[in-house]
Amino acid sequence: MEQPLSAAPAEQAGLRPPAPAGNQRSVPSRIRRVGIKDVAREAGVSLGTVSNVLNRPEIVAESTRARVLEVIESLGYVRAEGARQLRGLASRVVALLVHDLANPFFTALACGVEQAAREADLGVMVCTGAHRPAEAARHLSLITSHQVRGAVLASAEGAGRTAAAFRRNAVPYVMADQNAPQPGTCSVGIDDVAGGHAAVRHLLERGHRSLVFVSGPERLQQIRDRRRGALGALTAAGVAASALRELPCAALTVPAGRDAGQRILGLTDRPAAVFCANDLLALGVLQALYEAGLRVPDDIAVVGYDDIDFAASAVVPLTSVRRPASAMGRQAGRLLIEDTDRGTGHTHRHVVLQPELVVRRSTMAAPLR
Repeated sequence: MEQPLSAAPAEQAGLRPPAPAGNQRSVPSRIRRVGIKDVAREAGVSLGTVSNVLNRPEIVAESTRARVLEVIESLGYVRAEGARQLRGLASRVVALLVHDLANPFFTALACGVEQAAREADLGVMVCTGAHRPAEAARHLSLITSHQVRGAVLASAEGAGRTAAAFRRNAVPYVMADQNAPQPGTCSVGIDDVAGGHAAVRHLLERGHRSLVFVSGPERLQQIRDRRRGALGALTAAGVAASALRELPCAALTVPAGRDAGQRILGLTDRPAAVFCANDLLALGVLQALYEAGLRVPDDIAVVGYDDIDFAASAVVPLTSVRRPASAMGRQAGRLLIEDTDRGTGHTHRHVVLQPELVVRRSTMAAPLR
């Protein structure tokens, strides 16, 4: 076990340590932080002018604003956020709660929120694992203790529970990736019914009549909506609902997709096409089919969902339903900033973005050369 450091012998005897010899200079115990007064003095302006440049730049002459900003950069001035909040000014940080940044969809969504924050000169606190109650409670504690301006909630699992906790603590929030509008708050969602419809309609148009839907946890509204859209496409085409079999997965991950692919290979009546509830599942299915020697799409076609960056670069480029994750994050961030701007009137609204089918090799055979 480490022992605490004892005082030097001279100190124990009540003596002062010797002064530095020659030209040696003692090192200050603390470096003074650059303050707003330093900025004002260097720029030759008043404290009020510097404050206006930081908080109300539009009322400062452009030449003066440029000079003050140049001094701020050269001195490395960083505003004291705690003091700012004590003066009753809004925090310059927003929070983002997501399920898991390992899913590229949520990474793209986070980039959208960050872009909206950057436009407003704000920062973003990213909190992952928000679907777990203990983590969500810890995130809320951090957000309230740091007086964060508000939060974008982008975790489908436990979203209602998390939103209720935020309401109880008077923390403004916007729901992202949600199609169930709540009173008193904004939300941004994607029409997943239309997305599921587009995916299966495409497979039907390719002549496939034996389909499998590799789905995810039933508790997720997005999964239910994509299934509903898929069944709607069958009905619209006059195809019996029994043409679509379902293989549920406990998670929306590549390993879960590989497991689903193995189950598909084990079916006595193998389907002609597979519609996966997200791209990670689809990539796992592709791996299982490739390892078994099946040709995609000649032996079996595959459609994914989300159109993450990896979809286009898969061993067989993946046809996928593109969900505009970055645009959704950007819209959610802007709504939150607008809602928490104390000088701006705000009307809560629900924004629904439309998905787009992106067709690639996994459903379209390569042309003969």
